[in-house]
Amino acid sequence: MGSETKGVILTGVREIDAKLGGGIPAGSLGLIEGQADAGKSVLCQHLAYGALAGNCSVAYYTTENNVKSLISQMDSLALNTLDHFLTDRLRIYPLYFSSYIKDTETPLLILDDHFSTLPSQFKLIIVDSVTLLMAHSSSMATVDFFWTCKKLCSEGRSVLLVVHSYAFEKETLSRSSSMCDVHLKLKLEQVGDRMIKAMEVLKVRGAQRPTGDVVSFEIEPKIGMRVIPFARAKV
Repeated sequence: MGSETKGVILTGVREIDAKLGGGIPAGSLGLIEGQADAGKSVLCQHLAYGALAGNCSVAYYTTENNVKSLISQMDSLALNTLDHFLTDRLRIYPLYFSSYIKDTETPLLILDDHFSTLPSQFKLIIVDSVTLLMAHSSSMATVDFFWTCKKLCSEGRSVLLVVHSYAFEKETLSRSSSMCDVHLKLKLEQVGDRMIKAMEVLKVRGAQRPTGDVVSFEIEPKIGMRVIPFARAKV
């Protein structure tokens, strides 16, 4: 599961990669926004595994896990990354922020500086998530951070930023999204007596094929993301 064709990062889930227009183009700045528990982290884990399977090293910054729990979580989804971690092809950086952050510009600058210290083979950078920083940042600091990430992409890296939708003011979200090559929005939808995860593909620049609008999925142990056919999801 999970692979990378030349210049494209795949999730390894055929239907989802098709909705992405053939995968996320290398060198992209991506914004993955959405509700809590809507599958943002699992999507990132699939993309990280896809990049690793395609011989691309990954730097994974996480506020949701420590090193052991992230590897364990991915293993539970059949995304086995321990060997990649032990051979320094996957680096995991837990991020810890106080909920009372006052000066968010400094943490953003520190994060930017850390990106620049990564060895050149780490072509995919994932930050899951920047919610706390964005929620307390000025519009200018947020836009500056996105511009810095965009510069990294122009130098051959791909950067995926995960954020809860509430973290942005509408205007700041619009400005940040305009700088991104990829913009995905995940949400929860109630279908009967269960909650279904849905991914809306808002933008994928340079996609190999036309992008789709929405794909519904569930997360299953030892399988990961499993797409739910449209007709069944609407039952």
